[in-house]
Amino acid sequence: MTAETSQTLDRGLRVLKLLADTDHGLTVTELSNKLGVNRTVVYRLLATLEQHALVRRDLGGRARVGLGVLRLGRQVHPLVREAALPALRSLAEDIGATAHLTLVDGADALAVAVVEPTWTDYHVAYRAGFRHPLDRGAAGRAILAARHQNANEPGYTLTHGELEAGASGAAAPLLGVTGVEGSVGVVMLADAVPERVGPRVVDAAREVAEALR
Repeated sequence: MTAETSQTLDRGLRVLKLLADTDHGLTVTELSNKLGVNRTVVYRLLATLEQHALVRRDLGGRARVGLGVLRLGRQVHPLVREAALPALRSLAEDIGATAHLTLVDGADALAVAVVEPTWTDYHVAYRAGFRHPLDRGAAGRAILAARHQNANEPGYTLTHGELEAGASGAAAPLLGVTGVEGSVGVVMLADAVPERVGPRVVDAAREVAEALR
């Protein structure tokens, strides 16, 4: 550190870099050890970063990069959507259902990209910007499940009627994208999700993850 630099700012940026390099977040103790500072300093850094949505802490207390990092650059969100759109379009047309990319925003699941099929007589209206609790709906549940599953064994989540009566959903988590928690899924007006949809959603999630790396 030189006389012209800020030690606090330096530590805050180091916190963000450390969190960006992990898929599972870090505890206060882990950050304290990595930074070589006491826990009180880490608490203060996290509290400040949380106020600006640059960091979020889950129910288990693990800190992760927040979506405020994306908002720092106006072009980042559009770039995320642009990267995901080809896979979402293919998914929507193939399945005949509304496809979406959903990211974690605090305790919510936030749809950041949505593609509706062009050939169906009817489909579920689902808009970018729609949010719901992580523990409701396939998109959020898939993200929560990914926190406890083997990254080498991608799976999918199915739900029915949790967000809209008569609608079913299928979603698979984004895996291997550092600093990003999200899922790719479809929502359809059906009593049950057809058997082929789950594996197809997993493939689409893999395509989006590769585009975002």
